[in-house]
Amino acid sequence: MEGYMENAQGHQVPLAQVQEIDKARHELVMEKVAKVKAMHELLGKLKVELMADVGAFVALSAERYGAKVGGDKGNVTLLSYDGKFKIARQVAEHITFDERLQAAKALIDECLKDWTQGTRSEIQALIDQAFQVDKEGKISTTRILGLRRLDITDERWLGAMQAIGDSIQVTGTKSYVRIYERQESGAYTAIPLDMAAV
Repeated sequence: MEGYMENAQGHQVPLAQVQEIDKARHELVMEKVAKVKAMHELLGKLKVELMADVGAFVALSAERYGAKVGGDKGNVTLLSYDGKFKIARQVAEHITFDERLQAAKALIDECLKDWTQGTRSEIQALIDQAFQVDKEGKISTTRILGLRRLDITDERWLGAMQAIGDSIQVTGTKSYVRIYERQESGAYTAIPLDMAAV
């Protein structure tokens, strides 16, 4: 409404009742937010362009060898001829576990009950930690999948590891593209597009 400013509670306040410093602050915030939103939109377009161009180049490269590559899945790194810059496309899968994870936990508990008779309870606590949920109620996929790397041959343990494998559900993927520059030391550092890192 003309002649009014809306406050944080959604009330229309007559301009005459709004202090000049509040008006100036509002104008500054709105001006900077508009610039940040415009930059955000540009970054979104740049990401789409980078992903499309990298995907097209991978397909073009594969074509030279008579190979077909399907979709934009898979990590790939493209280097400049002089090796000073590289573009890395990474595709991360979002993994969750279904109800079979509970069967795995039950089998692991059976193993631990036998293995830890007369020993300290800390071993049980270490395994239990892998199955703990975070504040959002999610289980750490890294900790659970880490159990599968243990070289244990007990049949119950192997059954539990099979149950973990069967319980894995890929619920989506997220693609990232990062640009790196080689430093004098030879190490590559990412060119940050995050304001906090600039």
